[in-house]
Amino acid sequence: MSEVSASSDQRKPPNQRNTSLFDFYGKPRFLKALPLSLQHLLAMIAGVITPPIIVAGVVGASIEEKLLLIQIAVLASGICTVFHLYGVWKFGARLPAIFGVGFAYVPTLVAVGAQYGIEGILGAQLIGGMTMVVVGYFIQYIRHLFPPVVAGTVVLVIGLSLYDIAIRYMAGSGNVNAANFGDPINWLVAMVTLVTVLVAAQFGKGVVKLSAIIVGIVVGYLLSLALGMVSFENVANASWVAVPKVMPFQMEFHAAAIASMMVICIINSVQTIGDLSATTVGGMNRELKTKELTGGLLGNGLTTTVSSFFGALPTSTFSQNVGIVAMTKVISRYVLVLAGIFMILAGLSPKFGAIMTTIPYPVLGGATITVFGMITMTGIQLLIKDEMTARNMTIVGLALALSLGIATVPAAIEQFPAIVRNLIGGAPIVVAAITAFTLNIILPNKSLSDEAKERAAIAKADEEAAKAESNKLSQKLSQHNGNAS
Repeated sequence: MSEVSASSDQRKPPNQRNTSLFDFYGKPRFLKALPLSLQHLLAMIAGVITPPIIVAGVVGASIEEKLLLIQIAVLASGICTVFHLYGVWKFGARLPAIFGVGFAYVPTLVAVGAQYGIEGILGAQLIGGMTMVVVGYFIQYIRHLFPPVVAGTVVLVIGLSLYDIAIRYMAGSGNVNAANFGDPINWLVAMVTLVTVLVAAQFGKGVVKLSAIIVGIVVGYLLSLALGMVSFENVANASWVAVPKVMPFQMEFHAAAIASMMVICIINSVQTIGDLSATTVGGMNRELKTKELTGGLLGNGLTTTVSSFFGALPTSTFSQNVGIVAMTKVISRYVLVLAGIFMILAGLSPKFGAIMTTIPYPVLGGATITVFGMITMTGIQLLIKDEMTARNMTIVGLALALSLGIATVPAAIEQFPAIVRNLIGGAPIVVAAITAFTLNIILPNKSLSDEAKERAAIAKADEEAAKAESNKLSQKLSQHNGNAS
């Protein structure tokens, strides 16, 4: 059995040392695993630090509070990733996936934070995390409601919805109003990074091929240094060590905030189903097991709940890292554990985390846009596991049309209540998940053979009707000829 095919079976490690990159229990040499780990870290670091930066701006946090939110977000992401890789009792996915503070909650966090502050966010998050645990417990009884047509649609929309982030980064910033947004220099760096990734992935060999993303980031970073695009100001100002404290912020509980957070946590559970399914299908060539799904949702709910006590924002799976797993097929737990450990070190040492933030946006955009494309293709892989019946194509097509349409024209829902706008505005994943889930329940489940029988029955009925009409016309014609004679 080849290394890649062996990845489809998470067997217990044999007595001899297993150094395979393509086996979950494989433990390759440190120097071989290091670049593969770093590319996971670099692919997600911007996604980890951006939500706390956004939230800090909304709630009017001080500089010290902003740095604290960033630090604890990085630390929580590292702990959460290691926790899920090994698991404790029924908690933890035990899959090659990266977990951490993510973008999925940002619209809701912004809405809640603007009205109730960081205290209101953390109070609502505590209840939202508990809600996720409940969903995780009952998922084994309702998993049949999330077949490949639903999970695949969610993964497909995840991939499609990330493209604008990659393009913004390539243009120079996550903010289109930034002073240098769209500058040709930004596009030069981004395209050099992208071309390097493509060359390394398609023409490289061994570790270079598997770590194409970090090769691209290194080349793009060196070019950025030469062009004077890298600033080390935050590195110089950051302290070497900082230990997080319990309850750095107080919690407040507001019904509206709690309701919004509970809904987004339930929706995020559907995204987690999609991401974990994409991990096993794209990286391990098999379906997601119920035990893994249950552990992933229970673990994500637990980490979201516990994180609220330390000021860390809600956790979720990282889709860009799912794309890396699908692209490289590297599923060694050791590789991802190293990435988690680096995140923990970064969280304990603000200076280490500050170094990660010196990577310019164009470099990150150029390196990750291919990864987002892989997420999209993994969604398509999931979709075609179900028959492409008229019913399933209706589910996928309508979910895509509504989710991406509303995201493109957010003004279309401006007249809706605030809670609805906050839930679905700018969050196509939410609309896609609700649409696909609902249609899958209410539309009659028909196979291709059922539809073929229906078409045959309709054709037969039409033929019989045409024959009857023909006979009727013949009788009238005969009668008319008889009367004429």
